[in-house]
Amino acid sequence: MNGRRCRLGVFVLLIGVAGLLPGLVSAHGGLALAKDQCKLSLGPYWMHFTGYQPDSEGSKEFCEDIPDIGRTVVALDATDDVLRAMPIEVRLVKDTGDLSNLEPITILHMPPKVYSAGSVTFEYVFDKPGKFVGIITAMNGKEAIVSQFPFSVGSGGSTFMKYLPFLGILVAGGMLYWYSTVSRAKKAEPATEKTPSA
Repeated sequence: MNGRRCRLGVFVLLIGVAGLLPGLVSAHGGLALAKDQCKLSLGPYWMHFTGYQPDSEGSKEFCEDIPDIGRTVVALDATDDVLRAMPIEVRLVKDTGDLSNLEPITILHMPPKVYSAGSVTFEYVFDKPGKFVGIITAMNGKEAIVSQFPFSVGSGGSTFMKYLPFLGILVAGGMLYWYSTVSRAKKAEPATEKTPSA
């Protein structure tokens, strides 16, 4: 019984730890949350991704999914200096499941341009919820380095992720409490006496 309880305790602990660290074990296409910073992988290079919705969320930052519809500002800051010399193209498209023909599904396009300061900023007003894909392309000579990240708008996904660690702890604590209660109840049951056979 003690061995089973120990294994269950370790299992519950792992669930709790996984709930506390959702950003370190998950990625959203080219976006990943690491050390409280949202980073966009662009081949071997990285850009710091910051999103804002100044009209509804003020200065609150988001990573990956966009919490509400409305005016959205995104800033991409190169963490690798080599990106400052590369032409960078930005495109937002509707997520139709088929990216073979981008023109009909493009909602925002910024042609390739060298951002010598290392900062790319764009703004778009989303008028309704939906699913989209961001496509960032850097030209390293003739080689195109492409990063794609799917995201949703108006789904409240960021709010859910904010409370996910607490939900993990609550579930883990509930399982541990239930198991310990059941174990005590079984120990408290009187042993059934065997009647002697005639």
